[in-house]
Amino acid sequence: MIELLASTQQAVVGGVLLWASWFKLLHRNASAAARRSVLARLVGRDRAPAAYRVVGVVEAAVGLLLIAPPAHPAEAVAAAALSVGMLGYLAYGKLRAPESSCGCLGDKQTPVRGRAFARAALLLVLSAFAATASTPWLERPLATIGLVVVEAALVVALSPELDRRWLIPLRRWRVRRSHPLATRSVEVPLESTVQQLTKSEAYRSVVTQLTSDLMDHWDEGEWRILTYSARIPSGPVTAVFAVPRLAYEPDRVRLALVPTDEEVFV
Repeated sequence: MIELLASTQQAVVGGVLLWASWFKLLHRNASAAARRSVLARLVGRDRAPAAYRVVGVVEAAVGLLLIAPPAHPAEAVAAAALSVGMLGYLAYGKLRAPESSCGCLGDKQTPVRGRAFARAALLLVLSAFAATASTPWLERPLATIGLVVVEAALVVALSPELDRRWLIPLRRWRVRRSHPLATRSVEVPLESTVQQLTKSEAYRSVVTQLTSDLMDHWDEGEWRILTYSARIPSGPVTAVFAVPRLAYEPDRVRLALVPTDEEVFV
């Protein structure tokens, strides 16, 4: 039983490291997340994206070694070293850049708090346990599924970057079920949407090219669509922004530049 528990940690820790590396290396918002993270304070804003990807490469290498056979204690030791480094990184961020995000598992702006420390400590414990395994988890994949699911859920619960994937939808569902006004439609002032838009990276990327005030707007489910006239080197276009309607999440604002001779469909 102890061997089963120890080998399971290879899959859990390896999976977390691969998720973290995927975001750092492949996500479209990785560079922006790096510049908002503690790493920008540590190495400089301009160097942060490159350093972010270097960390991602290291996490990917260790994660793949943990998941792929054969099992070797050095792999888990390397994962434990990464966890110790993460604890030091979080401590530095808490002291020197308390409002910067960790940038560990997602692009959501979340200041360093106790949950991030608890997650790093948990991964350190699991890595140390994995170092005692003598057989790879792939020899008993079905037996480890339940444990992997439980431990992965615990890691997610300790990850504020992932709250919008489960905690916020859960809270909204509870409000819809329990609030006396839940059956009524929510009217969000247009001014609030415009204010959120102006705080977004998408808006700042084209603000100097906009040639009009707000031209039109409409709601599409959880999104509010705003359109502006703009001019780019190739000619006039319509800037179409999709802004979250029921939550303040400027990082999720989307932008499309549509030639003015085409109709806008969302």
